[in-house]
Amino acid sequence: MDENQEELEIHFQQLREKLDQNDLQGFRDDFLEMHFYDQGQFYQSLDQEERQLVYSYLSPKELADMFDVIEEDDENMDEYLNEMRPQYAADMLSEMYTDNAVDLLNEIDKKAVAKFLSLMDSEHANEVRDLLHYEDDTAGSLMTTEFVSIVANQTVRSAMYVLKREAQIAETIYYTYVVNDDNQLVGVISLRDLIINDDDTMVSDVMSERVIAVHVGDDQEDVAQTFRDYDFLALPITDYEDHLLGIVTVDDIIDVIDDEAASDYSGLAGVNVEEVDENPVKAASRRLPWLVTLLFLGMTTATLINHYEELVSKASILAVFISLITGTAGNAGTQSLAVAVRRLAISDDSDKNFKKLIIGEVLTGLVTGFVTGITIFIIVGIWKHNFILGFVIGTAMMAAITVATLAGSLIPMVMERLGFDPAVASGPFITTLSDLTSVLIYFNIASLFMERFIGQ
Repeated sequence: MDENQEELEIHFQQLREKLDQNDLQGFRDDFLEMHFYDQGQFYQSLDQEERQLVYSYLSPKELADMFDVIEEDDENMDEYLNEMRPQYAADMLSEMYTDNAVDLLNEIDKKAVAKFLSLMDSEHANEVRDLLHYEDDTAGSLMTTEFVSIVANQTVRSAMYVLKREAQIAETIYYTYVVNDDNQLVGVISLRDLIINDDDTMVSDVMSERVIAVHVGDDQEDVAQTFRDYDFLALPITDYEDHLLGIVTVDDIIDVIDDEAASDYSGLAGVNVEEVDENPVKAASRRLPWLVTLLFLGMTTATLINHYEELVSKASILAVFISLITGTAGNAGTQSLAVAVRRLAISDDSDKNFKKLIIGEVLTGLVTGFVTGITIFIIVGIWKHNFILGFVIGTAMMAAITVATLAGSLIPMVMERLGFDPAVASGPFITTLSDLTSVLIYFNIASLFMERFIGQ
């Protein structure tokens, strides 16, 4: 534990003591001095009885500032809201940024959502309802309606007046978006431009008309890619007639990148990587479906080996190298899969270089397979004093690695074209598939040279 963490733990303990002593003012002074993230960490470390005291010590607005930074997918979120007085919880939701409140409500029971919406003030409730209608993982589900917009035919002075008036509720003020009378996005002006230009300058003269925007139905990965490409702090969200609906801010995109990375890792491993502190029974229930599915696929490999039982009985030396070939091919397939998933995540046009990518993966497989095959050919030849056997093992290794490399790259591409998440082509799946193809290749090559090493 580093020094800062130790200091924070000491501070948390002091806050708990103030709670136990009913020191309202002391608790408020110390708690509200902390960063919102640290407030959230402290809050999440409390038991229900201690949290009830927190609700009596803090206003809904003060709690809302903290909830704006708490991860909305916390499994206890439902419990947190239900243990508050309904009106208190509704008031807190009204004080949160709309996009964060929507994320939080998406994690709880629909009946509870309806209850809280009915208790919220009508303006905020309507904004939340509008955002709840957008599909998950789209730009619409990420956006907030708390932003500043102005019209082109006003001066910088009047624009600054609008900005100052709206700044307290806006999620960001670094960009001010310019709309026409029909609320269509026509430009953007930065806070810097508003500050450095003369008060009587017209907004239309200093705004940028080349606005990068994303559509409300765009996938969140595409939105994150746009942020990465242009280094924006916020992006406007429009409908298909260019009406300005809201904005997405970089803090939400960081969460998206984190979620997408976790999703890819989960897919590659065939397990939910978020289950670090999960109940063992629940964790096992999540892992078992993949394991059972792969078990049945593995049985196919076992059946195939059984099919070549006669060959193995005549040349028992073949059994020694089964795991070597299948394991190496599986590793090569997993490497190719990881590169393919990453390539698809950052590629702007997967159709453009499809043939080139396939040829590249075949060549990569041939090169790695050839080098590995030559290596194992020499090792087995010297070890077993039989270079014919070494040739069989080396050739099978080269062919198995080439096929596995091609499969690891091709399967994610095919899955993306079919509309599935390419990360679902997980490492365990590719490994098991490589086992099947490797065994088939190995024994077919071995059967051609069987007479040369019988009795070895």
